[in-house]
Amino acid sequence: MKTEEDIFVEKLQDPKLLHEAFRQLVSQYKERLYWHIRNMVKDHQDADDVLQNTFIKVYRNIGKFKGDSKLYSWMYRIATNEALTFLNLKAKRLQVSSKELQSNLIENIESDVYFEGEEIQLKLQKAIATLPHKQQLVFNMKYFQELKYREMAEILETSEGALKASYHIAAKKIEDYLKSV
Repeated sequence: MKTEEDIFVEKLQDPKLLHEAFRQLVSQYKERLYWHIRNMVKDHQDADDVLQNTFIKVYRNIGKFKGDSKLYSWMYRIATNEALTFLNLKAKRLQVSSKELQSNLIENIESDVYFEGEEIQLKLQKAIATLPHKQQLVFNMKYFQELKYREMAEILETSEGALKASYHIAAKKIEDYLKSV
């Protein structure tokens, strides 16, 4: 029995229906993907650019989507890879380490007109920036996107146990950081 998602994917993979189905896909997922990317790249303009690249990649590769995972998990993985690639290229272009780039991004949040956070949110972002990339990703997915470990395991292609441990370690590091500032 075909699910609603199976039928939607068929529309996306049908050249006659692709345009309308893709417009629906963008409308349905752009905000969730934007915030996932924004949590990684921190800057609004950069998040918009990465989101656009993500949807271009989804559009070009939707024919190769096999349905081994949920459509959203597949797009989330693309968005994650696009954001990481973007950050690596930005660090290289600026001739700084990934760690230095993260620090710079956090400092820039304060002057970002799109950042409406309180002081505690800024401290939380600074704490998150001290984590290794993988822990940042896991923490953001669990804390901000409220994804279940099962969904995260599918997206990141790892075990739920490893993700639970990573989240626990990240949360502890963040707690320690917040106590020290």
